[in-house]
Amino acid sequence: MDKLLIAGGARLSGEIAISGAKNAALPILCSALLTTEPVTFTNVPRLNDIGTLLRLLEQMGVKVTRDGDTVTLDAAGVNNPVASYEMVKTMRASILVLGPLVARFGEARVSLPGGCAIGARPVDQHIKGLQAMGAEVKVEHGYVHAKVPRLKGARIFTDMVTVTGTENLMMAACLADGETVIENAAREPEVVDLANCLVAMGAQISGAGGDVIRIRGVQALHGATYRVMPDRIETGTYLCAAAVTGGEVRLTQTSGSYLDAVIDKLMDAGCEIVTERDAIRLTAPARLNAVSLRTAPYPAFPTDMQAQFMALNAVAEGTAVIRETIFENRFMHAVELQRLGADIKIDGNTAFVKGVASLQGATVMATDLRASASLIIAGLVAEGETTVERIYHLDRGYEKLEAKLAALGANVRRLS
Repeated sequence: MDKLLIAGGARLSGEIAISGAKNAALPILCSALLTTEPVTFTNVPRLNDIGTLLRLLEQMGVKVTRDGDTVTLDAAGVNNPVASYEMVKTMRASILVLGPLVARFGEARVSLPGGCAIGARPVDQHIKGLQAMGAEVKVEHGYVHAKVPRLKGARIFTDMVTVTGTENLMMAACLADGETVIENAAREPEVVDLANCLVAMGAQISGAGGDVIRIRGVQALHGATYRVMPDRIETGTYLCAAAVTGGEVRLTQTSGSYLDAVIDKLMDAGCEIVTERDAIRLTAPARLNAVSLRTAPYPAFPTDMQAQFMALNAVAEGTAVIRETIFENRFMHAVELQRLGADIKIDGNTAFVKGVASLQGATVMATDLRASASLIIAGLVAEGETTVERIYHLDRGYEKLEAKLAALGANVRRLS
């Protein structure tokens, strides 16, 4: 099992480029199922989740060509609209093939997905939406089986804000008969990126980025070339790493426009931040101030940055209160941070983090993708060596992590 060994104490400085967004690339790759023409996507990160999805698409009959960060998909020969448990058990985003398959082929069988152990993430809103569009949907033997001659436009109100649910239903509606209106839609930048990609393929979509999205169905979509947006969570993670170490970094090929809530909190912590057209500069103070936060759907503070800010607050001046409102089981990293000397108390969905003067290196275990990032951030500032185990989580969401950290002056290496 791979481990990451970190020698703490180095001040991060320098410049690195941010990769394409995993959470945007996954639904965008699935959109290729909606057309018989080849589509080309650029700025696609090399991550385990991306590789898993490409293998799933290949199993369905999609022709996949990859060259660096460019992926070309040709779904003209799809002959197996089934996503098996073996292919999707490690990645929840696999549910995103459901909408496109039903829309184009009139039928799909998709295994109920797995993924990180951070709490329940049901697919009931996906099913409810497809049923509203006329599909007959059954859940049996661990599979979602949907069938319909052609989807019909419908008004869909989701009971909760769901990113993948919004994306799945938006893709399905592109080929439906008539207009579909999704109310209480997710507003995340990744949803907007998918909508922009679909429009480039010939879809008629308006309202993405707001809570009401309108899609007028068309007979067919066509091929296109589309660039995936930069990864805002990767951006935020490196900003936190630089902040914790008192560093000064410039992150390129990214944008502060996706990160208002995160940047505001970093500035509250005492960091100086300058946003450029496609880059962000951060200069950290000698010691950070504690910052309290509450996670909520976009444009509020993202749950995917909560763990990183817990690590930041662990060494900040003062006490921070962190409230997690999205997932019920997303404080598992707190126990591991305590092993490094952090003063953290948990009460339900609230964490109280009292900053300490220093952390001490130890062996810790990652429990999910963002927890892994928080432990690395803590290890960068801890005295001595920190070993982070189960770092396969990192390979799901951070491209070339060791190389990028090393380029900023961190002392990190992977151990098998």
